[in-house]
Amino acid sequence: MNLAKLKSLLRAAGGVAALAGVLTAATASADEKLPVKFILNWKYQSVQSGFFVAEDKGYFADEGIDITIDQGNGSSAAIKNVASGSYDAGFGDINALIRIAAVTPADAPIGVYMIYNQPPFVIVTKNGSGINGPADLMGKTLGAPASDATYKLFPAFAQKAGIDAGKVNWSHMKGNLREQMLMRGEVDAVSGYNTTIWFSAKGMGVDPAKDLKFISFADHGMDIYSNSVVVSQKLYKEHPDKVAGLVRAINKGFMDVLADPELAIKSLKKRAPLAKDDLERDRFKTVFDLLVFSDEMKKLGLGAIDPTRMERSIGIVSEAYKLPATPALSQVFDTKFLPPAETRLVN
Repeated sequence: MNLAKLKSLLRAAGGVAALAGVLTAATASADEKLPVKFILNWKYQSVQSGFFVAEDKGYFADEGIDITIDQGNGSSAAIKNVASGSYDAGFGDINALIRIAAVTPADAPIGVYMIYNQPPFVIVTKNGSGINGPADLMGKTLGAPASDATYKLFPAFAQKAGIDAGKVNWSHMKGNLREQMLMRGEVDAVSGYNTTIWFSAKGMGVDPAKDLKFISFADHGMDIYSNSVVVSQKLYKEHPDKVAGLVRAINKGFMDVLADPELAIKSLKKRAPLAKDDLERDRFKTVFDLLVFSDEMKKLGLGAIDPTRMERSIGIVSEAYKLPATPALSQVFDTKFLPPAETRLVN
């Protein structure tokens, strides 16, 4: 073999090796998934199963997302965790987000997929306590976890209801002690989500329909949204394609569990083996009936909002808290990541 031919073959071999290297790198790059830490509103429950199914069926992975889903300690706390950068995304109270957007807008997460279309915020007392409405709370001691979203919203509720929030005393406890302290008479009433307190009471052997009195914020001028999927500013700005993928995956997961509610129980039991099947089936149906399946949601589809109603909600929260600014809708929620409406409509 002459020298010229040998050099030609070596150059060709080098080119093939280089091409192979490029292809290997490209394949590795395509296989890389973006790590996303996601925090829930509370401990594992059937109502969060859309997230679990999206993980179990590989919907996040299909979107190039390496998801980690952690339990939370309150809907308001979930928002703070995303705002602080501890988490990339989460499921929490949009009203807590509004407050952050007004004070430190650069840190505020962005809502991208509304789930709790209706407000769940309530004050609950024992029947026969003498507390029948907001005015009866004056001078009483209410209990709530410090991170409780309803507790955070109480000043807004008080203003709408025409009572002095400063004349209500508060005692804080861990979330798993709230209903126990109420039933033992250690507090006069508690705040929380209607569905959370309802099922916690049932789990204790209490009949909430007979033994408890619920005072709803919605009945006193607080027609506001509640829990939404939110993403951090960093994820929103640097990886909008992954935000869209995250929303697609979550939407698929929730549509799956709505089509087959037993998936909700199966996916939950993988994470919480001691969960009570019947209680969680009841929780799933009740939460979706009360907080998700509104006329608005049935018209717009899962995940969507009515911009006019959201702007009104922002105004209610901003006025009640006397926030330094009223955030624009674009600072609170962005609908551009929602999949087509036909993929989100629930029969």
